[in-house]
Order: sequence, then structure tokens, then C-alpha cells
Amino acid sequence: MALIITDECINCDVCEPECPNDAIFMGLEIYQIDPNKCTECVGHFDEPQCVQVCPVACIPIDPQFVEDRATLWQKYRQLQLQVNKPVVL
Repeated sequence: MALIITDECINCDVCEPECPNDAIFMGLEIYQIDPNKCTECVGHFDEPQCVQVCPVACIPIDPQFVEDRATLWQKYRQLQLQVNKPVVL
């Protein structure tokens, strides 16, 4: 499951640097989460780090992107392959 940042976000800037997948970015008004990069920190941590640091508890599971732990693990592995892929000359 990907997470989502609701409009209760106060733009405190603490979530973005905590995301190990760089899935969090500033949107037009509030921070947003790229569901293609969000693994709920599977592969990195036991719990989503953005949820842990959010002072207003505005980061629930996104009901449009429901994924089980195995799917999140596969997404994590794919992201790691993209980050670590060799340069082809």
C-alpha cells in the first residue's frame, strides 16, 4: 500500500528527508507521495518513517493503492535495481 498525505498537512518539512525512496515531494500546496516509489519503508525500516515523524498524523494508507507486503517488497527490489543499475556506455 502506498501512503498519502492529506490536506491536514502543515508543510513542516519533516517527512520528505525521512523517505528512503525519495517518494515524498512538495506539491502545489502540500507534500505529496509518489505511489510508484512508496513501499511504506518495506526493505528499509519496520514502520513508515514519514508516519513516525509527522506531527499532525496526516499520512494514512492510500485506498487507491492497496498492496500486500510481498508486493511492497517487490517494489522495493525494483527501486533498488533502478538506483543501482550500471551505466551503459
